[in-house]
Amino acid sequence: MTRTNDASLSRQEVEDRFDLLIADVREYAIFVVALDGTIMSWNPGAERLLGYQSTEVVGQHFSRFFLEEDIISGQPEFELWASRIDGQSDSVCWHVRKDGSRFWCASTITPLFDENKRLSSFARVMHDLTDGDAQAAQKKRSDDLVESNRSREEFMALLSHELRNPLSPILNALDILQGIRTIDPIVQEAASVIERQVGHMVRLVDDLLDVSRIGKGKLQLVKEPVELRVIVNRAIESARPLIEARKHEFSAALPIKPIWIDADAGRMEQVFVNLLHNAGNYTNPRGSIHVVVTQEADEAVIRVQDNGIGIAPETLPHIFEMFSQIDAINKPRSHAGLGIGLALVGAVVEMHGGSVQARSAGLGEGSDFTVRLPALASAPARVWKPAPTKPKERRRPLRILIVEDNIDSGDTLSTLLRLEGHDVLLARSGVSALETGPPFLPEVVLCDIGLPGIDGYEVARQLRSLPHFEGVAMYALTGFMPSEADRGRPQRAGFNDYFVKPVQLDRLVKLLEAVQ
Repeated sequence: MTRTNDASLSRQEVEDRFDLLIADVREYAIFVVALDGTIMSWNPGAERLLGYQSTEVVGQHFSRFFLEEDIISGQPEFELWASRIDGQSDSVCWHVRKDGSRFWCASTITPLFDENKRLSSFARVMHDLTDGDAQAAQKKRSDDLVESNRSREEFMALLSHELRNPLSPILNALDILQGIRTIDPIVQEAASVIERQVGHMVRLVDDLLDVSRIGKGKLQLVKEPVELRVIVNRAIESARPLIEARKHEFSAALPIKPIWIDADAGRMEQVFVNLLHNAGNYTNPRGSIHVVVTQEADEAVIRVQDNGIGIAPETLPHIFEMFSQIDAINKPRSHAGLGIGLALVGAVVEMHGGSVQARSAGLGEGSDFTVRLPALASAPARVWKPAPTKPKERRRPLRILIVEDNIDSGDTLSTLLRLEGHDVLLARSGVSALETGPPFLPEVVLCDIGLPGIDGYEVARQLRSLPHFEGVAMYALTGFMPSEADRGRPQRAGFNDYFVKPVQLDRLVKLLEAVQ
């Protein structure tokens, strides 16, 4: 047998031999693609696996066998690039046959060179894994998804804790500052700035966690008949500090006749606060913001309009998606957000059976957000009303034990309560609380959960076992938003309830008034 010197063969002869070689292979799909990804040759194995005759695919781009999401992400082009850089590219992913069916496939792309050692094309070899390895691969992907979700939940809880912890002493210091009577306009303005920015941070953390709960289907609504004007007015009052700080012209057109909706009042107020804050932040100072509430047939319609920076046409379809504004961080606007608030708006409105739409003529042309909600046909027999505010009464001081290892949080909270006239004992650890707390005979215990050594749950259990502490009001302080599984853990440990940091002063005052 005479051995042929392959080096002397022309490119055409090499291609002809390659075609003869792959023509007999039926177990594998083998075909050659040009540098631009168009198919140049097609073997019987490819015809059997993918269902196309060679006349149907030669000259077509090989990406037609990929899933749409892989095409959008650039997977076919990446395989060619990786093969060129690394000498070979391997992948395992889903592909699509001519009849639309999917199959789990392992593929390898190898670069081919001409007689001058220049890259001329690529050979792609595909093998069907559906019968055996696909189930294992699918299980692995499912397990990976579960692990990814678990890691995301842990990260969100940790993020909540790390953001809430520094907010607590800032909010306490603000309450102390506001409790000091002063007519100094500089101090008053500084306090207003701190209040607005801390409020923004608290809303950001809450919105981020709420969006996460919605994604997991764990956000629960407590619906009841509510009067729409009440919710909108409360949202306007919440957003008023920002609107006034930016010196916007503001107007609200509310109907005289009540419009009733079946809604979670707190969540709907959150929706309108986010829309108003969005308008306030994305409108240049001294701009205009208008709110219009009407009823059209069986729908309640709420419009928030501004003459702000507007929305680019390519952004409009994605404006209610999570992190849709992330690219705005790189733009020269200090108030560019993450898109969390609008993502929450869209999700909560949808959970109420409504819709929200954003309109804008383009950048610099302002924005118009329209919320549509199902309206009740008639006024309900049971009416939701906000809790009435009672005049503040001077009550007797309480003995309060604070257990907090964060120095700033503990010091500012104890100072705040002392300014309210209470007798306060501050313990920096669980061990210290167990040693100094019982002789102090507290009437109220405010105990952080994340203490070093002995955690807050153990402190509560040991204190509650002592005779004096059977009737003491004990409340946990935590930077973590409890999960569904942990929601009842504070009560099981002996706490009456828990506060998620930062603790709002008005809620704490109401608690102490109840104890008094």
